[in-house]
Amino acid sequence: MRFFILLSSLLFLNSCYESERNCSDFRTGTFEFEALSGTEVFKTTITRNDSIEIDFFEGKSDTSSIRWVNDCEYVLEKIHPKNQAEKKAILIKILTTQKNQYTFEFSEVGKTKTSRAVARKVKP
Repeated sequence: MRFFILLSSLLFLNSCYESERNCSDFRTGTFEFEALSGTEVFKTTITRNDSIEIDFFEGKSDTSSIRWVNDCEYVLEKIHPKNQAEKKAILIKILTTQKNQYTFEFSEVGKTKTSRAVARKVKP
């Protein structure tokens, strides 16, 4: 009997920590996020539709094409790269979603080093 109570408690507690991802809620809209690079925090605004993402950073904008891998992952490729580094595609994975924000991981395609950030939806 004790085992059954313990098992039921563990299953109940585990279900409380599972997070449902509603990635489709974040496919389009305007988002803001801050990322740490070294000791500096950089704020970026993004406007995204199904196939294009425009990043606004320090008064400049960059446009990238989007290729959705699945509901929660997509690949960004700069449309007009200015150098070799900008030609590298970036993989974005939405890890968790909440009301108006999501946590995501990003890396160069094929690389194992990733970074994380939280984006907040500011406009639908």
